[in-house]
Amino acid sequence: MKKRVLDVGNCVPDHSSIKHFLGKHFDCEVMQADGAEDALAALRSGPVDLVLVNRKLDMDYSDGIEIIRQIKADADLAKVPAMLITNYDEHQQAAMEIGALRGFGKLELAKPETVAKLQPILGKAKA
Repeated sequence: MKKRVLDVGNCVPDHSSIKHFLGKHFDCEVMQADGAEDALAALRSGPVDLVLVNRKLDMDYSDGIEIIRQIKADADLAKVPAMLITNYDEHQQAAMEIGALRGFGKLELAKPETVAKLQPILGKAKA
């Protein structure tokens, strides 16, 4: 069964890169949300296997960690795996402290380690 990934807060070129990367390596559908309101609505509308949240949202440059905080504070959504998209370790640490899994940066999209990090959630990578 195809996995569902929600990409939150990335600009069009970055969303396209993430969608291409995930589609190349996994059997998944990638949806896009701009901010907290549409991300939470998407999560409540049907099963989502992974939420990827940009560190700074493209629409208003607000902090993506706040979206992860809202997801983890909601009893119905808290179990959905979430990752922060950032190249900065201190922000990864902050996201992990509130319940996110260690994410990755956009510079890591082409790395085999990123594919390996996503396999437990999205399943076996395509050959």
